[in-house]
Amino acid sequence: MIWPGMGDPTKRKKILKFLGITAIIAMSVGAGSSLLQGQFSQNDPLKVCINDRETPYKIKATLELIVDGKKADIPANIGLTDGECHRTMYTLSDDGTIYAEWEEEYPFQIGHFLWMWDFPLRDMDQSKSTMYVNDKESPHFINHPLQDGYHYKGVFTSKAYDESKDSDFLPPEN
Repeated sequence: MIWPGMGDPTKRKKILKFLGITAIIAMSVGAGSSLLQGQFSQNDPLKVCINDRETPYKIKATLELIVDGKKADIPANIGLTDGECHRTMYTLSDDGTIYAEWEEEYPFQIGHFLWMWDFPLRDMDQSKSTMYVNDKESPHFINHPLQDGYHYKGVFTSKAYDESKDSDFLPPEN
């Protein structure tokens, strides 16, 4: 089969030259954008390691998670990877204490920690989920600022959760 435009040798040469130039331009743009993104994210506290940085700004808060009515464990060593990378937000134990540190004051949010932890927020029904800060409902949900000494409690309902199974066998209320 002869592809359209490939029968004539002069047209074939022009088309192949055009495709080659297009491929070179596409690869150059891709490599350039990767380099620029790498340069811009070098000082993004949510993406860098702080192993070799001086971090005088420090925050410590506690987090409790309830998912589908059951308490969820917050594992130790979130944000810490075998000596390779120490992230700006991390846990040291499984008691729900979150630590955040950076070179200067930074507006950390509770959602930043959930993102670093890879908490499956997309699997949660956000219209049925709530964030409490010091036992008061937050209007900011996961965008609430992380503040030193505060207690955060996230109550999440997953999209797959069937609430009816919790009440199917309960006696009727009088």
